[in-house]
Amino acid sequence: MFAVIVNTLAIVAGSLIGLLLRRGLPERLTGALMQGLGLCSVVIGVQGAIQESNILVMIVSVVLGILIGEAADADGHVNRFTERLLSRFSKGRGESGRLANAFVTSCLIMNVGAMVIVGSLDAGLRADYAMLYTKSLLDFISGIMMTAAMGIGVMGSAVFTLLFQGGIVLLAEFIAPFVSDYIVQEMACTGCLIILALGLNILELTKIKVINYLPALAVVPFVAYAFRVLGIGA
Repeated sequence: MFAVIVNTLAIVAGSLIGLLLRRGLPERLTGALMQGLGLCSVVIGVQGAIQESNILVMIVSVVLGILIGEAADADGHVNRFTERLLSRFSKGRGESGRLANAFVTSCLIMNVGAMVIVGSLDAGLRADYAMLYTKSLLDFISGIMMTAAMGIGVMGSAVFTLLFQGGIVLLAEFIAPFVSDYIVQEMACTGCLIILALGLNILELTKIKVINYLPALAVVPFVAYAFRVLGIGA
């Protein structure tokens, strides 16, 4: 768990530095940083998604994930909860909405990808913290840039990181037998598709309810396994 705590503290430290930088930034520059963050998210999403080896797995997982997300109104529940949680730091309703958006965006960017799963499993099974330490450095830098662009809501992703990565580390022995390299790749590719959607939202090109796509990540292992057993696709 030590590496997870280091990762959490790295996000907090990066966010604090980002807040200091944000105070001196004019609104025009903040807007430009947001656009840059959106473009970077699009690039990350495209680079990861095109590595998909079996596009049918992604399609079926996303369709099932959206059906689950929409039925549960995941986007509405998460946004309302986040706004209530963060409203004490805001000056008004609009600011609360921006804090919620920063929280959700940073959680996804920092916790969707193969590095999170593999690094946490390595830490839990082999006490190998190298990948999580590398991720901590990346999250520290990302925390600075995202907080400078989006505000204090990014700091909330530190709590999510602690719970999500910590959970994988503690349950590594039970999770590992069911997480092959193939499953990790499929989850990472689907996660990158969601990050692409995030980037498009940040650029204000779309208004995709990204949170309603998240159940797709939980569906991927089952779809990928079923396709492997049935010999469908790659």
